[in-house]
Order: sequence, then structure tokens, then C-alpha cells
Amino acid sequence: MKAVILAGGRGTRLAPFTYVLPKPMMPVGDRAILEILLRQMKRAGINHVILTVGHLAGLMQAFFQDGQQFDLDITYSFEPKPLGTAGPLAMVPGLDRTFLVSNGDVLTLLDINDLFEFHRQKGGICTIAMHERQVKVELGVIETDNNHQIKGYIEKPTFDFRVSMGMYVFEPEVLNYIPEGQYLDFPDLIHKLLAAGEKVIGYPFDGYWMDLGNPEDYAQANRDFERMRGQFIKDS
Repeated sequence: MKAVILAGGRGTRLAPFTYVLPKPMMPVGDRAILEILLRQMKRAGINHVILTVGHLAGLMQAFFQDGQQFDLDITYSFEPKPLGTAGPLAMVPGLDRTFLVSNGDVLTLLDINDLFEFHRQKGGICTIAMHERQVKVELGVIETDNNHQIKGYIEKPTFDFRVSMGMYVFEPEVLNYIPEGQYLDFPDLIHKLLAAGEKVIGYPFDGYWMDLGNPEDYAQANRDFERMRGQFIKDS
């Protein structure tokens, strides 16, 4: 199996750390977050990983090299300019079978094999790993009609949302919707697939997942990793 890891972003929300380190190389405990992800992929039977790189690409190449230390075949796809989260996929050669796509900063205990099996059972062109998140509004929320007449008042409500975990399973046909050399983010790609009548599936996952996109979540991920280390890197 092949996986593409999106590792070319600038990670601006974690600045100033990401001025000198690409976000996928930010340490979680004593490991780079990308190393944890690579080891999980290897355990799932993935043997070829393509890193799409841009910002500070040389550091990632120097550290991960050809993947031999992880018993993986790692190759690199360079973005000549920022192409968004989905755009870089059009530049990756050899994606001719079902493949995994992941952000490079995901800390999760999701079983990749379960995700692939769910994808095969549902028969979609794309499966998005989903996680449920609650958002609490710390203010009173007022509901009105078109005439500004108040119809309801909810004090500090909590809303439930299903959010993308930044992990996807794609069929090769998805690449037909990604123009080469053009900027494209995943939400826009999903809209294109839906508009074309393609079947897009959501895989619900209620286990551990953390997006390392901001300093608060990054700090929490480090605490969680120390507490649950053996679950994340079982082979060490």
C-alpha cells in the first residue's frame, strides 16, 4: 500500500518554532510527529510513503532520507509553489491503486487497516476519517426571524460537529478532479466530487485524535503522548 503525507505547509500557527522546523518535524515527546505517523503506517502494512514537501524541505530529506531506518521506501514530491492541501496530489506519480493521504501533523490511534476496510465496504471514491468535536459558546445565543423578532435565547450552548481528521483514503479516479499545478484545498476537492455525483464516505472514529495546529493542542498532544506512549509506538 502507498501513502501520501502532506508535509509542505508553513505551520504559521506554531510560529516561531516553525521558522526553523517544518511542522511535521515538531517533537512530540522524544519523536518527531511525522516519525510516529510513519511507524504507525508501517505497522498497517504500508511500504511506500511519498512526502509532499516545500517549506524547509531539505531538513525533512536530511532527517528521513529514503526511509530505510523505518523499513519504508520514502520518496519526495516537491511543490514549486504552494498548492494547497489537495493540489500537491496531482504531482505525485504512480498513484494507480487505492491510497492513503494524511496531514503530516496528526497524532491519533486510528487503525489504518480499519479505515481501509471501511472504505472498501462502502465503495466510495473517497473516505474521510471523522471525529466528533464539541464547541461551547461562552455567550448567550439569540435566534431571530427576518423582522428581527426574537424567537429563542440559548445561554452558552454546546454544538456538536463532525470534523475532518486530516486522513483520507482515495481511489485513483480522484486525481481526475485535481488540476496539475493549480492551488486546491481539500474542501474544494470534496465539493467538486459531490457536484460530479461521486460517492464520498465519512468514517466515524471516536478514539484518540489531536490536530497539532495550534500551541494549546500541541502542548496537550505532548502530555497525552507521555501518558499513552506505548499505544503510539508499540514497536519501540
